[in-house]
Parts: sequence; structure tokens; C-alpha cells
Amino acid sequence: MDRPVLPSISRLSKNVVRILGQNPGKFTLQGTNTYLIGQHRPFTLIDTGEGKPGYTALLESALRETWSTSNVGELDISDIVISHWHGDHVGGLPSVLSLLQRLWTERNGSALFAPPRLHKFPAPPIATHHSYPRVINSLIPGSYTPSPQGSPFHDLHEGQILASQIHVLHTPGHTIDSLALYLPSDRALYTADTVLGHGTAVFEDLGTYISSLRRMLDFPGYTILYPGHGPVVEDGRRVITTYINHRLAREAEIVGILKTLRPAGEAEWTTWEVVKTIYVEHPPSVWEPAARGVTLHLRKLEGEGRVKRLGGQGKDSRWKFIAE
Repeated sequence: MDRPVLPSISRLSKNVVRILGQNPGKFTLQGTNTYLIGQHRPFTLIDTGEGKPGYTALLESALRETWSTSNVGELDISDIVISHWHGDHVGGLPSVLSLLQRLWTERNGSALFAPPRLHKFPAPPIATHHSYPRVINSLIPGSYTPSPQGSPFHDLHEGQILASQIHVLHTPGHTIDSLALYLPSDRALYTADTVLGHGTAVFEDLGTYISSLRRMLDFPGYTILYPGHGPVVEDGRRVITTYINHRLAREAEIVGILKTLRPAGEAEWTTWEVVKTIYVEHPPSVWEPAARGVTLHLRKLEGEGRVKRLGGQGKDSRWKFIAE
């Protein structure tokens, strides 16, 4: 299915402007969505893209459009919220901070710059093995307001309410630090990469991911979703329900396979045998990426005591069904 074309800058409501990160791709779809929240300065920015020059230019254009109604001495953006540690959401932070300082100087001359606050759930240990620490270490002191502890980020917590009445939900699963944000003004839930505008999302931990989907489904007040990738989702609860049902159906399929005997009579299956059975009507090119999802399902079932891992590594791991 062709992806819908999204405008680079679009006003979603009187309170929200979406700006595409100019980084389309296999996993980013049309690009990373960033959101400028508020009806006037200072705004809150949700995510910063991955650092493409084209994105910074778009953000500058969106901010300049509001200058006719701004006062000297006002910040363009007072708060920047990062949804999770992945590079396509945090990588643009240095260039965004540089832009904000330049725009301040242009409008206010030598007046003292009051830099924005940066917000995020604490980064997980895995982030230290990727681009995240390089991005954070590249931030220039004075371009942001540090936390009381002196770190770049002000740690977020469940239930917190930020500027513009943004309600914070911790929704781990895609990553351990993933969040969702409720925007009462729009009756909208920003879902980051937990729920996308089209297609399905990837995740690190399936059990945690499904728990987060259920929390989002039960959260009151919203009707639409503002995703981290793809178009606005108009029927948010229906789509979240579809996500949950899809995962539970795949789980039931895997359990059904493990409960049967292999043709040779053994009551154990390798991960690769499960993959080939489920995707027998698909080309082999999809089997390799599908193996990751099947493995995460098997780990969830193992954690619940429903299957047992008998040995082996990777795709050759052997599994046996032991209990409903």
C-alpha cells in the first residue's frame, strides 16, 4: 500500500503544528513527526527529528510565522520533550538549540538568552551503545537550561503535567523510556512510536508493549492519535484495539504450533521452524525480519511460564509448550 503524502508543515489544530523531520525511510515512513504545541510563544516542541538540515529550516519557517504576534524578550520554545532515545527523535536536538539561540539574538540583540528546558524519561542503559550519548555530549552549555542536578534533561515521571497542559504517560515497550502525551486541547494522544499512523510498530519487550497499549486504550479523554510517524489517526481507540488483537492473534498462532507435534514426532520446535510455518505463504525474504517478532513472542510466553526454552541460540533456539 502506498504511503499517503504528508505536507512538510501542517496545522492540525489551533494548538498544534506538525513538522516532518525530512527523513523518510523504511522504518520512519514519511519521516519523523515533530509537534509544535501552543497558540503563542513560548511553544513546546515534541521531538526534534534526526538532525536533517531541511528540518531545521522548516522549524525556523514555522516559528517566524508567529513573530508578528510576539513580544521582544519572549522565547520561541521554552520546553522540548523527547519521546524516547532513538536517534530519529533526539538527533536533531543540537541543531534545534542552535537555531533557537540564533533566532533569539536576531530578535533581542544582546539581551540575556533564557534557554529552553529539555525533558525526557531517564535514558536506558542500551542507549549508551548507540548515537544517543554522542548527541547529548555535543550539546553546548548555555544552549539549554540544565536540571537541578546539572544534567541536560529534566527527568519526566508518570502523571506529570507540563506546559500547555501536556499530560505525561510512561508507555514502555517500543523502548523502555517511551512515553505518550495527552493533549486535552485537541482530545489527542501523542503516541510516539508505540502506535503509528499506518502499519505496525516494532518493540523491545512484547509483554510490556501490550500492557502499554492497554493503558493507552483505557486512558480517558482522547479520540485521535498524533503518532511519531505517519498521518493523524482519527479513530484512536479502534486502532489501538487492532494493535492488541493483532499481537494476541499472533501469540495464539505460535501457541497452536507449539502444541502440535512436528512431522518427525518431536514435541519441540526451533524458532526458525515456527517462523517458516507461520510465513509459509510469504517469500523467504520476509522470514528473517519476522524471526525477531516471533522470538519476542516466545520470550513473553516463556516469562509467563507457558513455554520452555530447551537450548540452542538465535533462530536455532528450541521451544516446548508446557502450560496454558
